[in-house]
Amino acid sequence: MKGDDSNNHNIKFVLLKNSNLLPDPGMEKPHSTTFDNQLIELDSVDSTNNYAMARIHAGMASDGLVCLAHHQWAGKGQRGKSWIDEPGQNLMMSLVSEPAPLDISKQFLFSASVALGILDLVRSFAGESWSVKWPNDIYWNDRKAAGILIETVVQGKNWLFAVAGVGINLNQDNFPADLPNAVSLKQITSVHYDPIQVARDLVPAIQRRIHTLKKDPAQILDDYNLFLYKKNQPIALRKEGNLIIVTWHGVDSGGLLLTSQGSFAWKDVEWVIRE
Repeated sequence: MKGDDSNNHNIKFVLLKNSNLLPDPGMEKPHSTTFDNQLIELDSVDSTNNYAMARIHAGMASDGLVCLAHHQWAGKGQRGKSWIDEPGQNLMMSLVSEPAPLDISKQFLFSASVALGILDLVRSFAGESWSVKWPNDIYWNDRKAAGILIETVVQGKNWLFAVAGVGINLNQDNFPADLPNAVSLKQITSVHYDPIQVARDLVPAIQRRIHTLKKDPAQILDDYNLFLYKKNQPIALRKEGNLIIVTWHGVDSGGLLLTSQGSFAWKDVEWVIRE
């Protein structure tokens, strides 16, 4: 992930500018219902976040726009990693939000709101055992079911847009060997999920959490810490090439990890999964 990431948790800054990356209308599937009036469904795309950003730069996006693809060939994850998906088996979507009146200092809490919206939905499907792995992966027990990438459009001091890229493993049964802890909702519940219907349920869940953020940021932070993965347990972090074991106690409103050995920003450490 490129850009200014000082205290910037899986969030990319993009300066608003003119762009010739106009979407191809032939790739879009039109819809007619209230929710689907804001939905662009794509068979395949490099990245739904890229597609949403192109529409923003072209003046063709507003709050609530959803770009959903049945396959991404260049999906983006944390720290510049790729998001790997099996075509047609998972949910890959980007939700465009206009964060005003929030200012950019609330960027982490915005990301936390998206994570909590996903948690609200998956907990309705599969009960307990869900958590948020800092900064914003969604875990079922010790296995990753979903991830988030937030990209932010700013102009001067104005936070104009946030694009919340969401990937949820829905129906995939087999994952690459280098993803040993991945899990899908189907593996958890034995139910097959329709990506469009999941998106239809997920978007209002996320928007409710963003609405809460605008009224009561402390509530979002409290809920995020309530569902924090491995809270008050020892974890391994890699910092400047060295492995350190810390016990973490929570996260502050700026997204700093609060541990037994001080606080850490996401850009300064990497979580080490120990099997």
